Amino acid sequence: MPPQAQQLMPPMNDEQENHGLRRISSESSMSDAGMGGPPSEYRVRKSSLIGMIDWTHVLGTHLPLLTVGGILILFAQIVHQVVTERGPQDLDWSMETIQHIATEVSVLFVSLYESIVESRGFLIFSPAVKTTALVLVVMVWILRREKPVYLLSFSTFKPPESWKVSHAEVLEIMRRQKCFTEESLEFLRKILERSGTGQATAWPPGIVQCLDSPDKPADRSIEASRKEAETVIFDVVEKALRKANVKPKEIDYLIINCSLFSPTPSLCAMVINKFAMRSDVCTYNLSGMGCSASLISIDLAKQLLRSSPRNGKALVVSTEILTPNFYHGNDRGFLIQNTLFRCGGAAMVLSNSWFDGKRAWYKLLHTVRVQGTGEAAYQCVYEGEDANGERGVRLSKDIVKVAGKCMEKNFTMLGPSVLPLTEQALVVLSIAGRFFLKQMSNFLKANKKEDLALKLPVVKPYVPDFKRGIDHFCIHAGGRAVIDGIEKNMKLETYHTEASRMTLMNYGNTSSSSIWYELEYIQEMQTTNPLKKGDRVLQVAFGSGFKCTSGVWLKL
Repeated sequence: MPPQAQQLMPPMNDEQENHGLRRISSESSMSDAGMGGPPSEYRVRKSSLIGMIDWTHVLGTHLPLLTVGGILILFAQIVHQVVTERGPQDLDWSMETIQHIATEVSVLFVSLYESIVESRGFLIFSPAVKTTALVLVVMVWILRREKPVYLLSFSTFKPPESWKVSHAEVLEIMRRQKCFTEESLEFLRKILERSGTGQATAWPPGIVQCLDSPDKPADRSIEASRKEAETVIFDVVEKALRKANVKPKEIDYLIINCSLFSPTPSLCAMVINKFAMRSDVCTYNLSGMGCSASLISIDLAKQLLRSSPRNGKALVVSTEILTPNFYHGNDRGFLIQNTLFRCGGAAMVLSNSWFDGKRAWYKLLHTVRVQGTGEAAYQCVYEGEDANGERGVRLSKDIVKVAGKCMEKNFTMLGPSVLPLTEQALVVLSIAGRFFLKQMSNFLKANKKEDLALKLPVVKPYVPDFKRGIDHFCIHAGGRAVIDGIEKNMKLETYHTEASRMTLMNYGNTSSSSIWYELEYIQEMQTTNPLKKGDRVLQVAFGSGFKCTSGVWLKL
């Protein structure tokens, strides 16, 4: 782990080492845990930077206003044609003259209709008017061709101080369940020390209440679970709508993803009832998709908004409810979930209206979903019961290997959309070179020239430099090992993974919502690689099944 990242885990004080249970106040500000100075230089030629500009978006953002302006120009040109045909001697601009011009303009449009009916074409207009009309037709066609998807706002859940626990308090909560062996507690302690989580991450009140009394068990009831869901979801929805200046009744699509808590009535019904949304709002509840579900929800919202014949808005909520999923057994495969996952949630407001481009925060450029296949991928994150019938989520030892394969497939699909042509060309050359040498080796071996085949050079697969097409990375804060592995394999700088490490330290693994805590950190806190207009942000998440999802946003 880089020396800068080693500083992220604050040392435990004497009280914590002695298992003192006094409530901690709060984690320090994210900006206080510096990442070791300014980012190293990463130079890209100016021509390459210009080539990476999304010119479609640049034109598309201004296209609605340009269309309105074009209509006004077209009308002005028609009036100018009428005035010119009257001659300069009549330009006194009296009321009678204006009325006469308006009459002649209307007569001109009647003549246009008659000429179309009689197949005489547009000969009655001047070349300037016809040119402007043609440009307007093209602009309207572009506007109707594919609707954009804008992120108007997003918000994340900030847990109250009473929900936050230190590592010592987490272990004490485990101890007070009176179901974990000393070997399990020692295993949990070691996992916590290496997890990368800080000393002020949040657990729900139904579990934290164990600290109030040694005889008070964890409350895993449906009532406590619903209370946690209401606290998290209502908070993020209210803040997201307020930031976007959108009223609840303006929402056309409501999508909520929560993997392990799916009550009846649904979480969507809970939000509709609380915020008095319209009765015809389309709702979708997604479950069982793990930490990758937020970008799956974003992708669903994108498909709905782009296929809608009218302008609309979508509200996406991503969360995970921990209260009913507190594992009470001693199987190590299930125990890991008790050390990594923490309370959190996020809400996002999306729009497909071109006119919202001026006030939007980001524009969605790409989403890619990859589903792993095979028994290993299906079993690596699996909800079930241990030998004693205790329910939990088992994490397989193959999860890192499976996640790596899924991410490789995902980035193979994403690369052509975000990488400059020079990087794509190097990938093609690498593949072609490896194929040619393989065929040459097989030919030499077939002709009993193994000695020459062994002398052929070995061409390693070329790993494209995604830093040339992406400015910021939001890597799912699934654990320190996940972040370390991606940073090493993608050759990222320390400041590229800063947001992921700080989110893991301050909030833990909040499941599907973690990538939004990271984007919030990049947007509001990061100083080593500050966010600028025109920057591209990549979000990557992994989930059960096994799935890898990615999304690319353009900062507006």
